[in-house]
Amino acid sequence: MHTLYSQQRSGNCYKPRLLMALLEVPFRIVDVNAHDGSTRGPDFLRKNPNGKVPLLEFEDGRRLAESNAMLLHLAESTVYLPADKFDRAKVYEWLFFEQYSHETAIAVRRSILTAPERAVLRTPDRLASLADAGNRALGIMELRLSQSDWLAGGRYSVADIALYAYTHVAGEGGFDLSRYPGIEAWLRRVAAEPGHVTIDWRPEGGGAGGL
Repeated sequence: MHTLYSQQRSGNCYKPRLLMALLEVPFRIVDVNAHDGSTRGPDFLRKNPNGKVPLLEFEDGRRLAESNAMLLHLAESTVYLPADKFDRAKVYEWLFFEQYSHETAIAVRRSILTAPERAVLRTPDRLASLADAGNRALGIMELRLSQSDWLAGGRYSVADIALYAYTHVAGEGGFDLSRYPGIEAWLRRVAAEPGHVTIDWRPEGGGAGGL
């Protein structure tokens, strides 16, 4: 059984949980909280020197960090990663976009507004800058999703999983998704996929302990 070191409400941690649920891959969760310092403890740093979650540990002891790397590895030879060379490159394109243009604004603004320990960062200038960057990212997604059901290729893929993770909770960061009807319809399609689980879902009997 795989072990996922995870923080439950993190979108990045949700990505591999969602894909493993869709693929019916058994795994257990070990809770690690970035806000209480447990990701910086010696036990965790021996597993991931970067001190971040998620971290996926395989049965043979190998470990993989970075949520989108996990998606690509788990999706290999499945319907969630296109076989067509160009469609696969478009998946990569959206994954890079998610980490460099989307997550850096939408996830960060959500964290600042919802995490009490980050309240000091809630300055008007910071919030306005993140709102502008996040709405630009959502606008780019809207251009695609107003013309296509899915982000890359002709079906649901890890590109959609990666962008869904923080887009579906963007309202917690103060983003008004009603401005983006293509995105709203896409969110409903993702949630209607067989095997879909919510960000609060945990695998039954999968463990819930800390380090």
